[in-house]
Amino acid sequence: MSFRLAAYAVCIEGGRVLLARHVPPKGESNWTLPGGRVEHAEDPFDAVIREVAEETGCEAVVERLLGVDSRVISAADRPLPGLPEHQNVGIFYQVRITGGQLRPEPNGEIAESVWTPIPDVACLRRSSLVDIGLALAQTLPASGHVAAVPVGGLIQH
Repeated sequence: MSFRLAAYAVCIEGGRVLLARHVPPKGESNWTLPGGRVEHAEDPFDAVIREVAEETGCEAVVERLLGVDSRVISAADRPLPGLPEHQNVGIFYQVRITGGQLRPEPNGEIAESVWTPIPDVACLRRSSLVDIGLALAQTLPASGHVAAVPVGGLIQH
């Protein structure tokens, strides 16, 4: 089984959420939250700020921890045949943008970042991380945990 620890930014302003369009080397693009892998010996708090800057060109500050999501993706549900089962542990933070300008990720897989009206998110091909982050931000559960988001259709792993 492969494993990934990641930190994700949930940036909401004026009824809009900041989304990043991920374009993988193979497969279809989808919308996700700014964020990504926590490097070895890196604090997830620092990782989310770094990832926002790398992927969007914006400076950010963390306002609060929203929660943690852990999911196992079966080998059959992985994007390429032959990949092993995978566990992703995501730490979600409420983040506020404080400066910079939106731009594509240089030499990366984020083609663009845009402020998207929250009602419009349901119509987008997106990562389940988007739905988890929005659910955490909207409900602020004391446990820091929301139910798993079913995938299929517009919602991808």
